[in-house]
Amino acid sequence: MKVHLIKRQSIEGYVRRNSQSKVPFGIWLSIIKRAEWNEPQNIINTFNSADILAKDSKRVVFNIGGNKYRMICKYHFGEVRVHLFVKWIGTHAAYTKLCNEGKQYTVNIY
Repeated sequence: MKVHLIKRQSIEGYVRRNSQSKVPFGIWLSIIKRAEWNEPQNIINTFNSADILAKDSKRVVFNIGGNKYRMICKYHFGEVRVHLFVKWIGTHAAYTKLCNEGKQYTVNIY
């Protein structure tokens, strides 16, 4: 199934505020545009550095730009498409802080 990215504007806004992230997120977006997923394992097959968080959270962490950036998304496999909701974007250091606070499962900035 094709991936329906919800809110691409969140990524575009992050890139506008952090211009050095333009190329890595551009590459990620071009891969997502062509992705076909039918189950969570397909996410890992597409992005082998991605991590599925606890199964019941339905969240995935993408390592972007050689692990310089992290993005947390929630996924939902619908009947015709996969919906991928952007929940948080930041640097690796900011993600580590988020995890130390135990917020990676609940953060919802976008």
